[in-house]
Amino acid sequence: MMTEADYYALFEAYADGELAGPARANLEARMAADPDFALRYADFTELTGTLRAYRQRQQTREQLRGIHGAMLAAESPEVAPAAEQPAKLTHTVNPMLRISRTERKLREFWSGHRATVGVAASVAVMAVFATLLGLDIWRTNHLPIPAGYQALRREINNLKQNQKVLNNTIQRIDGSVTPLVPVSKFSGTGFALTSEGYIVTSYHVIQGADSVLVEGRDKQRFHAEPVYSDTKHDLAILRITDRKFTGFGRLPYAIKAGQADLGERVFTLGYPREDVVYGEGSLSARSGFEGDTAFYQVSIPVNPGNSGGPLLDERGNLIGVVSGRQNDAQSAAFATKSSYLVRLVDSLAANAKATAPYHLPRYGQLAGTGRPQQLKKLQDYVFVVKVYEKD
Repeated sequence: MMTEADYYALFEAYADGELAGPARANLEARMAADPDFALRYADFTELTGTLRAYRQRQQTREQLRGIHGAMLAAESPEVAPAAEQPAKLTHTVNPMLRISRTERKLREFWSGHRATVGVAASVAVMAVFATLLGLDIWRTNHLPIPAGYQALRREINNLKQNQKVLNNTIQRIDGSVTPLVPVSKFSGTGFALTSEGYIVTSYHVIQGADSVLVEGRDKQRFHAEPVYSDTKHDLAILRITDRKFTGFGRLPYAIKAGQADLGERVFTLGYPREDVVYGEGSLSARSGFEGDTAFYQVSIPVNPGNSGGPLLDERGNLIGVVSGRQNDAQSAAFATKSSYLVRLVDSLAANAKATAPYHLPRYGQLAGTGRPQQLKKLQDYVFVVKVYEKD
């Protein structure tokens, strides 16, 4: 699997005309057939263009500094020895040109306070950039939900009835009060990403969590911690931290990196309630809410708790992660495309942010089997994600 660095090296060779004819033709054909790949190349060209523009500005700044130094040398040749003076100006000022009194005062002020003004300007620039960075971070962590779109974060109304009875029963032993059992505030769905214990869910499910618990079909529970989040595409990766966890074994589904086809039959599993729920429909659009190309629109009814569930095609390949729905159309749901999940994993591997290696499933085991058989195999890899927050 190519890393982000490999892609950048390939794109750089292509842009510099260093690729051989067949390799260049193959690359152009892939960009024409794969929109995600073409978008990756567009990101590369935008980045390199920004860097080139920055280099040109640096060169222009150096030229201006040289001209300014030459002007100072022309006005005050005694400031430095002749060998250390910058090159003289090649053009002279008209001797008949009269400098006004105001301009003379400004020049005197600039000559005496050049260093102070420079430091003040630098501090001002740094303050502006710090403010912009802070605003960007704030916007990232407080992204408003667009009107008409509902993130499927399930809020438990106060306490579940059976847990409420337990938590309100205070037992006094030796004059002490038994601590209340923590109750999950929100829950959603997650599914295995690798056999080593990494799980995928939606970012809005675990947002603000103090602790996370994942629970399987057999009620086996594991503590998990967020490893990385992609707020823009509503993705989060969790890692199981319990020592008793020994691995998932081989995952039955493969992750599809390319685009799914319009009208393709799709299905999902999730936990809008305590028992796992199956839903099926079709891929109704290759873009999400308000034309967002990072998402699919599917005709599957989803409810709070479905967030983070897998979206699969007829062959059992993972094509997306359920994210949200449109408020005015209960049958219109949205899912983050699996290609963005693959891109996230590639960037993590390239930056060595993972505490253990990722081994994504490459080959599925569900193609050619009936839907009931597919669901039986899938249920062991789909989990309830319970989020706990401090009151």
